Amino acid sequence: MTTTLPRPHAPAAARRLRPPRRRAGAWVLGAVAALGAVVVLSLLVGANPVPPGDIWAALRGAGTATAQLVVDQRVPRTLAGLAVGAALGVAGALMQAATRNALADPGLLGVNAGAAVAVAVGIAFLGVTAPVGYMGLACAGALVAASTVHLLGGAADPRAAPGRLVVTGVAVGAVLAGLTTGITLTHPDTFDRMRGWSAGSLLERGPQVLLPVLPLLVVGLVLAAGVARSLNAVALGPDVAHAQGVDVRRTRVLVLAAITLLAGGATAVAGPITFVGLMVPHVVRWVVGTDQRRVLAGSLVAGCVLVVASDVIGRIAVPPGEMPVGVVTAFVGAPVLIALARRRRAAAL
Repeated sequence: MTTTLPRPHAPAAARRLRPPRRRAGAWVLGAVAALGAVVVLSLLVGANPVPPGDIWAALRGAGTATAQLVVDQRVPRTLAGLAVGAALGVAGALMQAATRNALADPGLLGVNAGAAVAVAVGIAFLGVTAPVGYMGLACAGALVAASTVHLLGGAADPRAAPGRLVVTGVAVGAVLAGLTTGITLTHPDTFDRMRGWSAGSLLERGPQVLLPVLPLLVVGLVLAAGVARSLNAVALGPDVAHAQGVDVRRTRVLVLAAITLLAGGATAVAGPITFVGLMVPHVVRWVVGTDQRRVLAGSLVAGCVLVVASDVIGRIAVPPGEMPVGVVTAFVGAPVLIALARRRRAAAL
């Protein structure tokens, strides 16, 4: 009499890496449709009502002067929103995967705090007053702060606990935040000028602001794509990753370099925008599973949708003025994140 041995079941982690194809395919189509919709809305919606026909004519170079002015403002703003959203979404996914912490955020590397203190110094002591000047200072400050956290947090040590990097980032960020507060309290003009920037805004973010930062964002995205496969092994722990032939040290350094470039560049363009890097990966993991290749791709698209949609909402939320995009993402992100945190499946990495 022969007996049939039961087929081994795939581990739970492996099953989570492969979500149902129908759901993943539906999510891709929905995400692409949502991205197209928010881009169109970003071109059509604003405090200044302009007929859609005039907008399309202006895009072809044949519209009225008013429509052309609107296009000249909204197209660069939309492109900046797409770039910032993609960068923050991918940076958040990388941060959570590298630290194996579902509550990790790119700001934990000191990016926001470093950018803020650099902008405060530039306004108070260097006489910088334009967003273009903020961009260079914020980018430099973010890179220096993140590099400091990398060195002090033992990013190059494959045996260093991920929590060490997070604690180091919190400590460095607290010191830099104290410096920023001290500068703004002793220089009232600096405080007034930093209010708009620190809320996170896409207003007046034209090509002169986006183009210098774009190479950093492209390099960061390329690095993220290159380490996506290795992150699946790193998420299981350094011992398992070594057994699978993954260089944990190299992977961790490349991941942190990508986070620094992406989050630093996004902060330089739009200021510190919260909740995007924290919330977007949660939503994406809930839909596509924990395969980091899918999570990174999904976070890129979802980040674009969230930032551009929040910017559109901010334009019409408090007429005749505007609400900064960073404020809108906080209003949208907080309740969504609370709802997701109550679901075990969404909170797990």
